[in-house]
Amino acid sequence: MSRQDGSDRTVSAASVDDSTATLLHVDLDAFFASVELLDRPELVDKPVIVGHRSGRSVVTAANYVARRYGVNSAMPMALALRRCPSAVVLEPQMSRYKHFSDQVMGIFGDITPLVEQLGIDEAFLDVAGARRLHGSPAVVGALIRRTVEAETGLTCSVGAASTKFVAKMASGRAKPNGLLVIPAEETLAFLHPLPVGALWGVGQTTEASLFRLGLRQIGDVARTPLAVLQKAVGEASGRKLHDLAWGRDPRTVTTEREEKSVGHEVTFEHDVTDVARLRSELLRQADAVAARLRGAGLVGRCVVLKLRYADFSTVTRSRTLAEATDVGRRIYEEAAASFATLAASGIRVRLIGVRVEQLGDGDGQGLGLWDPDDDWRGAERAVDTVTARFGRGAVRPASLLKPDKG
Repeated sequence: MSRQDGSDRTVSAASVDDSTATLLHVDLDAFFASVELLDRPELVDKPVIVGHRSGRSVVTAANYVARRYGVNSAMPMALALRRCPSAVVLEPQMSRYKHFSDQVMGIFGDITPLVEQLGIDEAFLDVAGARRLHGSPAVVGALIRRTVEAETGLTCSVGAASTKFVAKMASGRAKPNGLLVIPAEETLAFLHPLPVGALWGVGQTTEASLFRLGLRQIGDVARTPLAVLQKAVGEASGRKLHDLAWGRDPRTVTTEREEKSVGHEVTFEHDVTDVARLRSELLRQADAVAARLRGAGLVGRCVVLKLRYADFSTVTRSRTLAEATDVGRRIYEEAAASFATLAASGIRVRLIGVRVEQLGDGDGQGLGLWDPDDDWRGAERAVDTVTARFGRGAVRPASLLKPDKG
């Protein structure tokens, strides 16, 4: 579908209707090469290849300048250097790539807990539940791009659609550093002119089989009887290609809920000994975690406190609730109770964090005949409404406000 060098880049107009495009695919641009260029800005406009400079090695990654010479990932290094003799070859540094990957995935998690990481440099996000806190899917996509660049120096491309398949295709068309939204009603208009090789699962062999049937574009595949496709490429593959050609992809963003959590943590510039300040930070984090849970339509049953001391030793304490919650006050009280058991005199804290685990859908969970958190829940949802309109910080607990020194 894409020539991978950015020459066919397509992005959305600001006025696009994104209401149905709640699934995002976010892909970091030329990730390995871009990480290397953070420390070598003088090479930004030069062809750069990441890999080992030996006769038998292959290209690990290439920046967009090198791609314009026909250099691509997995290509033999010898061939790449014949195509682009002036390329600068840099040795890969996997530990740095993982560091930046973890940082970017953390940014995604701050937007929505519904993140499905596909590899070191890409992920699907379901942002349907994030609208109230962060805005429409296009606004969220723009927020992600700005935040990733501001915090890491890297750029990413975002595709937004009603299905995962189309969202991934859209992010590819948006490269580099773009956002492309495909509303549900425009799915077929987007898909059908594209080459058959853009369909997931179409490699050289399958593409050759489709070509023999005279099928060059996805629209051709869509209009071909299912039985004809299945005879050419097999029953299962034929059905899958037929469905994708019509934009049918029922898969949702999947996470291992039992292994995932929603949390916040902070590492202090200097060790903190003030217990009151630490409790205040717990309250701030608990409110932030609860807002993210509500924004994603989730609740959780296990509240975990994390402390890292000045000597870098780390401890965690967890408390399991009788009923799942999305209320910041409840999360804070449970975290504070755990903190009380650890806050010995002279404590020196380098990092403090709160997370909620054992996540589930929020509809009806934790809302029994008598809900002791009902008043707090109503108040916090009111704060969500104000936040959505006026931004974070418009309303905060009084204990988080610094006294006026004037």
